[in-house]
Amino acid sequence: MRTTLTIDDSLAELLKKQAYETGKPFKQVVNETLRAGLEHAGTARTPREYRIEPAAMGSVRPGVDLDRALTLASELEDAELLHKMELRK
Repeated sequence: MRTTLTIDDSLAELLKKQAYETGKPFKQVVNETLRAGLEHAGTARTPREYRIEPAAMGSVRPGVDLDRALTLASELEDAELLHKMELRK
């Protein structure tokens, strides 16, 4: 099949270089490259297993109950907002 195709200049240079180095016609290099790309696109890669390495965060401060972490975070956020409001006065 004959068609007109617009190729980026940098891509055309790479294809021409490959054609020169392999001694193949430009048309053949373009067809082989497109075919390889389409065949590769159809194969799904198996995703890698997601892993998190634990890191030591130090010890817990006295009086901090980790079971109440959300409550503590909320109280700290409220205190910060009150502090910012006082600075605006």
